[in-house]
Amino acid sequence: MFAIVRTGGKQYRVAAGDKIAVEKLAGEAGDTITLSDVLLAGSEGALADASAITVSAEIIAQAKSEKVIVFKKRRRHNYRRKNGHRQQMTLLRILSVA
Repeated sequence: MFAIVRTGGKQYRVAAGDKIAVEKLAGEAGDTITLSDVLLAGSEGALADASAITVSAEIIAQAKSEKVIVFKKRRRHNYRRKNGHRQQMTLLRILSVA
C-alpha cells in the first residue's frame, strides 16, 4: 500500500519501509511520529479512502542538506556577494501505511 503525504509544503509518495528526507520536524532520533496530512492512498491500482489512512514514521536523524551557494553580482559596480545556505531536514523511515 502507498500513500501521498504532504509535509513542509511538499508532497511525497511513501510506502512501508521507505526512507525520505523532509523539511525539519520536531523530535529526536528514534521518536515515532504520525504524518496526518494524507492526500491519496491506494494499492495496486485501486484507490482507498485517504481520510481513514494513517502513516507512521520513525525519525532516523536530524541533518542538514547539501550546501547551496548564493552569489549576487551587479555588473560594472564592483558589487559581489557570496553566501552559503544549508537547509535543516529530517530523515524518516516509514513504518506503516494503514
